[in-house]
Amino acid sequence: MLTAGQIRAARGLLNWSQQQLAEATKLSVQTIKRMEGARGPSGSTEANVEAVRRALEGAGVIFLEPKSSKDGGAGVRLKR
Repeated sequence: MLTAGQIRAARGLLNWSQQQLAEATKLSVQTIKRMEGARGPSGSTEANVEAVRRALEGAGVIFLEPKSSKDGGAGVRLKR
């Protein structure tokens, strides 16, 4: 499951605004804001979360799951 921090970080790596992510996913800016807020993606539908994941991965983001590195936390990086 994506976290709000991963979505914000992924947008930062791509230099995308919330508006740009909304356009790429065909979701509203308000939906993106809610997913990046305190409740995180768990407050959204599975379809919306997957739309965000697909859009960001399609732009070159790789999501790192917790414990996927020796330091352990969830994160993001760009493809080489």
